[in-house]
Amino acid sequence: MKTKNIFKYLILIFLAVQLNSCVSTDAEQKFDESPTERLNKQKKELNDLLLSSENGWKAVYYTDDNQLGGFTHLFKFLPDGKVDMASDFDSDTEKHNSQYEVQLGSTVSLVFTTQNKIHLLSDANNSPLAAGKGFLGDFQFLYYGQENDDIVFRTNRTVKEVRFVKATAQDWTDLKKNTVMNENITGNISSPLFRILQTTEGGTVKNFELNYNSVTRFGTAIPLQEGNFESLKLAVAYTPTGITVKPAVVVGTQSLTNFVYNEADKSFVATGTNGVTAAIKFSNAPPRLTDDYKLFLEGGPQITIGYIAANLATAASNSPYAKSILDKVNATLAANQKLARVQIAFNDPLNGNYIAYTFNGGKATIYHFFTTTEDPVNKTIILTDDGWIGTPAARAFLKILDDEIMNPKGLYLKKESFTIFYTNVIYTYASASSPFRLTNYRF
Repeated sequence: MKTKNIFKYLILIFLAVQLNSCVSTDAEQKFDESPTERLNKQKKELNDLLLSSENGWKAVYYTDDNQLGGFTHLFKFLPDGKVDMASDFDSDTEKHNSQYEVQLGSTVSLVFTTQNKIHLLSDANNSPLAAGKGFLGDFQFLYYGQENDDIVFRTNRTVKEVRFVKATAQDWTDLKKNTVMNENITGNISSPLFRILQTTEGGTVKNFELNYNSVTRFGTAIPLQEGNFESLKLAVAYTPTGITVKPAVVVGTQSLTNFVYNEADKSFVATGTNGVTAAIKFSNAPPRLTDDYKLFLEGGPQITIGYIAANLATAASNSPYAKSILDKVNATLAANQKLARVQIAFNDPLNGNYIAYTFNGGKATIYHFFTTTEDPVNKTIILTDDGWIGTPAARAFLKILDDEIMNPKGLYLKKESFTIFYTNVIYTYASASSPFRLTNYRF
């Protein structure tokens, strides 16, 4: 072989050896750990991470943000497989101790192995949506690594991403404030019945009727203006100063998520730039006013509606305030007596207009006569006193209830789309000056 060819041959051999060396090194690096070894390495990595944060970790857990809001959980992992946990699921925001494990399966996962607050979201006995489904929550979280100091998990049951962020000492102190915000947006017995979501951009104001369920922490906002077809969904999570919503409320080009509570007017306001805002407000007036009241005015047809306690006492459309009024009336009666009906007759050809209060236990019916007028601007019907059957002393216990029905600002009357027990049409009437709303059959 010529010297020139020998040299070329040696060069090729050298390059082949070098290439093989590189490939072998990469392969060795790639396969020097068995799957079990890699999982064990991840297991240690996750366990070290869980123990690494001085004040533990915080997760706002949305089990399904298409129908449920977020629930804040705090975790402080301890070296002996124990964990201190607190959440804003209910009014109990104290720490509770339980056990956890970092387990190996097809992947590494964090499992809360004994009962604690996180299990309330998976408890089949707590099922606000479908029987036996709980809040669609999980207590096993599959480890997917770290990102920007967050621990990234996915749930085993619903494959949702959940992030643990480092908690602060203030997070633990402030958690109880979340439940205060729950009360603020839910309202109490004296809060107005209706909610409005209002967005503002420059001179453009859009109003939405907001229906909010405090159990699921979820709301839907339906546009009130003609030509606006943008319905919104709000998955709500509580913060110490207000709420956050998911997805963001988009106003113009701005996305607003953080609503701060305003104690002065009981509103929640998200503020953008250049005057852009979104606000959740309470309202005594229904967002959608109807002309349903006109059917009951003087000169109309004979029509009777009635609240029947045996069938309608538990109706969801009765306001808490109305229930409290009924309870106070019943508390004044003898043990064997209860208010059975509040029946209102309009345009009776013999007796005109009257309220008949009837009772169980042999107590005589009490009648209050009235005339009707309307407030066409506010779309209310006003019942004005026209005399009683019965002495003032005998009917004094009814005053607290009768005053709500006869209030001078009138009643909003609405024909409802649902039925209760029977096929009778349901009407509700709500006070224009208080959170009083009562459910009635039409006869």
